[in-house]
Amino acid sequence: MAMTAREAAWTALQRWRKNGAWSDAALNAVLQNAQLEPRDAALAARICYGTLQNLTLLDHYLSAYCTTPLQKLEPKVLDLLRLSAYQIVLLDKVPPRAAVNEAVALCRRGGCARASGLVNAVLRRVVEHRDSLPEIPGAGTADYLAVRYSHPRWLAQRYIDAHGYAFAERALAANNADAPACLQVNTMKTTADALAASLRADGISTEPHPWLPDALLCRGGNLAAVRAFADGWFYVQDAAAHCAALVSGAQPGMRVLDACAAPGGKSFAAAVQMRDQGCMISCDIHENKWKRIRAGAERLGLTCISTRTMDARRPDADLTGAMDIVLADVPCSGLGVIRKKPEIRFKDLAELERLPGIQRDILAGLAPCVKPGGVLVYSTCTVLTRENEDVVRGFLRTHPEFSPEAFSLPLPGADAPDGMFTFWPQEHGTDGFFVCKLRRHE
Repeated sequence: MAMTAREAAWTALQRWRKNGAWSDAALNAVLQNAQLEPRDAALAARICYGTLQNLTLLDHYLSAYCTTPLQKLEPKVLDLLRLSAYQIVLLDKVPPRAAVNEAVALCRRGGCARASGLVNAVLRRVVEHRDSLPEIPGAGTADYLAVRYSHPRWLAQRYIDAHGYAFAERALAANNADAPACLQVNTMKTTADALAASLRADGISTEPHPWLPDALLCRGGNLAAVRAFADGWFYVQDAAAHCAALVSGAQPGMRVLDACAAPGGKSFAAAVQMRDQGCMISCDIHENKWKRIRAGAERLGLTCISTRTMDARRPDADLTGAMDIVLADVPCSGLGVIRKKPEIRFKDLAELERLPGIQRDILAGLAPCVKPGGVLVYSTCTVLTRENEDVVRGFLRTHPEFSPEAFSLPLPGADAPDGMFTFWPQEHGTDGFFVCKLRRHE
């Protein structure tokens, strides 16, 4: 029997849970084998990501109608209950009866027939109470936000403490919203209008980015399969990350080091700014990652990019004092990209505590690579002060040869007079992202 959209979503959720894989990688692997029609593949993706985005909320509802504690259920049965409850409660276009019936069928077909009665009973109760689901306690507190938007309580509280309750709620809600793909036009080969026309011919509709030149937004479609991708007309990169390359001031003939380069977007952006003239060195500590950067550069036709394996905390000796620009997009908690990688919200807080130390070590290691008068750009895909402003200020206390430099952004009304700027999904329509520009004194 051919795999259905719901079965594909269930299989992907199980792979994510058991193997610790990124949800998009798990889902893509399943969809490649399932060979679903585009509409069914889109439904599978929506169910998989939507379930992960709302896990705590779904458990809150299921707990009210399941007589067995959720933690005592067989894990794949709980996966099935969650994705089915998601369809019933949060997807308007899915008939509740269809969600229940297929859940029971999948339960029988998926090796857990003994739980089919429980699955049927619980989901029917959810359907019955669809318009009167249990209230979430603690309105106006971090406890409420943690359940309503399925984020860890500590993160909700941190947002409240730093920015207020209303801001925190908007930020968490934005993390659960659909994020379009942002396509950066390779202006060495084409224009935004020509790219949009090419994608339209392949059945993918786009719209111009609202504030970033030479960028398009699109939703859905297999971008890797279109002719424009093979021809190197674009690469995928969020607008906020693209701004890190823009504010660096990369120009033709410069020497630029992208010290934590994977997956390569900033290297590509800077190389295009340089009109492929100069020297772009793209480094990563893992060889398999820079090999993908090299493949991307070849696809885009960018010949100024060279790659090497390097630990940014201990740069190669030949880089000392040699670079006009150093890009340091450091390892971070990734909390700014939850809307694209929903499972990031489940990271262990203890694992995140060591990150500022690594980030400080990378900045200290890279500082000698910047020649006098050169620029060091520090960036992260997180919005936590402890990984952003606090790291920069600590670095400046020990490296007085650097100073923050004001910069402007193409985003209206979003300049950075103190040399630092944080993007927020709900405010700017981008990933959560931090950029800081530092200039080394002559």
